[in-house]
Amino acid sequence: MWWYPYTLLLVASKLLMVRALPIASITIVDKSPTLARLTAQSVDTFPITNGILNPYPDKPRVVFGKDGAFKLTVFADIHYGENPWDWWGPQQDVNTSRLMRTMLAMERPDYVVINGDLITGENTFRENSTSLIDTIVQSLDEAKVPFSSTYGNHDNQVNITHIEEIERETSITPFSYTRRSPPGVGGVGGPGNYWVPVYEKEMDMSPALVLWFFDSRGGVYTNGTSMPDWVDESVAAWIADETEAMNVAWGPPKSRSALAFVHIPPHPIQAVQETLNSTVNPGLNADGLGQGSTQATTSPASVGNDRPFWDALNTHVKNLRAVVSGHDHGDEWCAREPTYDVIFCFSKHSGYGGYSGEGWGRGVRSFVFRSSLPSDGIDSYILLEDGTARARVFLNHEYR
Repeated sequence: MWWYPYTLLLVASKLLMVRALPIASITIVDKSPTLARLTAQSVDTFPITNGILNPYPDKPRVVFGKDGAFKLTVFADIHYGENPWDWWGPQQDVNTSRLMRTMLAMERPDYVVINGDLITGENTFRENSTSLIDTIVQSLDEAKVPFSSTYGNHDNQVNITHIEEIERETSITPFSYTRRSPPGVGGVGGPGNYWVPVYEKEMDMSPALVLWFFDSRGGVYTNGTSMPDWVDESVAAWIADETEAMNVAWGPPKSRSALAFVHIPPHPIQAVQETLNSTVNPGLNADGLGQGSTQATTSPASVGNDRPFWDALNTHVKNLRAVVSGHDHGDEWCAREPTYDVIFCFSKHSGYGGYSGEGWGRGVRSFVFRSSLPSDGIDSYILLEDGTARARVFLNHEYR
């Protein structure tokens, strides 16, 4: 493979993401079928730094700790901006910001994910809806922790859209690694599909872990009509192309792990709930999964429309350690989805906004990678605002 390394790296690099300067085509001299197929399509340029594939040439690399571990903490369903005309709405935001600062101080994560429903968009005003993002990221800026966001059904409403939140977030903080999808990927209303590389060491040529982020859309368009509540089928082809180009540039994925985040759970997870064992799958299980609680279920006619995404994710992303969703505030368990033998975990409802129930609590889910090796297990648990830890599991090949 090394007799045309520069051509391979250049083509793979141009296929992958920060796609800023569109070009019509790429001319290559190599005649390999893979390269010919990949470059036959219109792609955009991708930054190369010292010949290394890098979607963030102007940002510090995300790396494992000096002890070889990596902790990722997930906030979900923080629901800022609820009922701003009542005293209790703004107070909820104050409480959620306090919770975020408390959890960041307790966990001291290497990376943070906000897994959707950042804003209760149906309660916001058009003139200031995106300014809520400023408040949301303040605690992350103070902690100086890198982070990424997915977006949920409440983030697509008449007065707010996913793309507006992405643009606001990335313009006001240097710690955001959120990106928008390339043109034609994600469908209308679903621009938040991207990936972030995590390296074992600062100078490594290839990452040890790739964090994937997907946009499950939902909510309504700005004209008030319903938006599809699933990851658009265009994302399936994008996953296939991205992973193939990664393999060309970085080599086989056998030593590279992946973790995926999407706000609304894929529809196949609904059947998993029926098989839970409270010993193996500990944690709150208060939200029954049904219409509207998993992808492509708001309308019976749409059932199965998330299948292209789910199939592509599990077919092309190797060493997928877990898929993580929010959306259903009363669930916080992990379990293995049998069709693809992949672990699924719920996040933890973090915000004082959004629905809740007695005894549910608010907090985060953390994932602790003991090392960069895909063969090593991951510790995961729910941590509540009062410091209580629960639903602790060890995610490895034996976990069910």
